[in-house]
Amino acid sequence: APALPPAGIPRPRPLRGRRRGRWGRAPAVAVRPRRLCLDKILLHCILQSRTLSVADAINALRPFYFAVHPDFFGQHPKEREVNENSLKRLNGYLENLQKPGFRSFKPTQLTFYVREREPNSSNVQESFSASGFRAVSFTLHTRDLLSTVLDILNSCSLSTEHVQSLNGNCQSHKEAKSTVNRPIKWDKTYYSFTGFKDPEEELEQAQRVETTLLSWLDDNAATAVKKLKKSLPLRKELERLKIELSHELQLSDIRWQRSWGIAHRCSQLHSLGRLVQQRPEILENVKGRTVVFTDRSGMSAAGHIMLGTMDVHHHWTKIFERLPNYYKLQKRLLLLEDRISQLLGGIQVIYIEELQPLLTLEEYFETLNSFYNKLRDSRLPFHPRSLRGLQMILESDRYAPSLHELGHFVIPTICDPAALQWFIFAKAQEARENLKRKEEMILTEKELINISTERFSLDRLYKEPSVSSAQMIDCCKRLLEESLPYLEGMHLCISHFYSVLQDGDLCIPWNWKN
Repeated sequence: APALPPAGIPRPRPLRGRRRGRWGRAPAVAVRPRRLCLDKILLHCILQSRTLSVADAINALRPFYFAVHPDFFGQHPKEREVNENSLKRLNGYLENLQKPGFRSFKPTQLTFYVREREPNSSNVQESFSASGFRAVSFTLHTRDLLSTVLDILNSCSLSTEHVQSLNGNCQSHKEAKSTVNRPIKWDKTYYSFTGFKDPEEELEQAQRVETTLLSWLDDNAATAVKKLKKSLPLRKELERLKIELSHELQLSDIRWQRSWGIAHRCSQLHSLGRLVQQRPEILENVKGRTVVFTDRSGMSAAGHIMLGTMDVHHHWTKIFERLPNYYKLQKRLLLLEDRISQLLGGIQVIYIEELQPLLTLEEYFETLNSFYNKLRDSRLPFHPRSLRGLQMILESDRYAPSLHELGHFVIPTICDPAALQWFIFAKAQEARENLKRKEEMILTEKELINISTERFSLDRLYKEPSVSSAQMIDCCKRLLEESLPYLEGMHLCISHFYSVLQDGDLCIPWNWKN
């Protein structure tokens, strides 16, 4: 039963006549805030406009995740890094779409390396590179899950039939409700009167806007400067620790596999310094070597000492104690490379640290030994020293040989010997031309980096391993045509996306827009 009004306040008199007449509505209904009702209607319309649920979107994108997931790029560190970064930005974009109150919107440009789906098809060479994947770049500017999913799949040339059927179910369900909850299209005067943003106008404006280098630097330069100034004491400390340890242990270099922050790197060097003080006798065999801080401990295929950042001093101590045995295995590995070279007409077997996965010495030795036994049994008729000056690398996740743009052959360990012989003979001249072009590109790249560093007064200019020399050259040439006062004293990294790192480094894509 309704509560009675307090004493002294008269009860409301009931309306006489027709209860639902034009002028007979109850006063309580007439004075309800109009704005609150409009907000509820807008929110209801927004929720109804989403034709895909989050679970449906994830299921629809399964072919895409399977084609670009970094776990499938274990033998290609550059491409894996690009896909990892792009997936992070894509997930952030999808998360923002799921937020009911999300209004700020910027188009997001992404680059993915898409794996080959049909390695035995006849038109592989038309759509895919010889490496087994292709680079795809696209810009997301949609505001709903369905359109975003379709854009991603279409950009990567993946089927959208399962999405269309899914959308059909959602659409029919929506049409069944349309008689009750009909979407409302507000007049332009509504937005000018209420102050709300017109979603159609906002979307059109977002589609017209594309991130440019100058606009991005204008928005982020101040943040980068602040982070850079904060990191300067740590940068000096890192350089001091690196010089002291390199001198004390007579190391050739100290490196890091991943782009850890400055503070993280300093802590790793402090840990190595404490081990030197506690057990100086076990570090006698590191003279002239390179120490690399990685995800696991051991010796790499390139002969570098790997120290796992998650391992304790006890594990590091064991690695230093095993160094004499590692050096013996390395001699056997070099001998194995020479034997393979003799069987293939003098072609040099190399390991390119920047292009290949970080293998341990044991893993690489097993790969070489398996390939050598297969070559020895096949007895290919290569003329001695006919392929001197050429280079090749071995990879275990390929099915056919290929020629890299830098001039080296990429040979799968399971390659058919007869097909290998024909391919090397057919591509030998092209390989020599690529090797010559590679030397010229490296010189040009170094020269442009020096000129750009001096022109913009940069403290440092470098690139990610996933950026090729050709891409770096193109980027530097276009940078030199611009006037960029924001870059003075900064650390500039050429990458595939825009970002400000935690220590103030500016990352810009190599194919930035002006």
